[in-house]
Amino acid sequence: MTKVMLSLIGAAGLALSATALHGCASTPTQESTGEYVDDSVITTKVKSAILEEPSLKSLQINVDTYKGVVQLSGFVDSANAVKRAGEVAAHVQGVTGVKNSLVVK
Repeated sequence: MTKVMLSLIGAAGLALSATALHGCASTPTQESTGEYVDDSVITTKVKSAILEEPSLKSLQINVDTYKGVVQLSGFVDSANAVKRAGEVAAHVQGVTGVKNSLVVK
């Protein structure tokens, strides 16, 4: 192996070690690796549920999740759509809360 390849392998090993040692614990402002993965799954499930809801225009609704709390943002056509999106998100398994910041345009 060349010195460059060995250096890259060493750097990757250090990065993985640092992640293993420091990336597993959560803090009030940072998720652990497991929480991040769980939140990614919740976000995907909420997006899918919104996509399956005929009364919602899913491309106009953004979904983010942090520690189980879903944040909805974007624009919808009516107050009913704001309410319905919040209901759909709240019924997804793993969601512990919903912050509905959708705006009627």
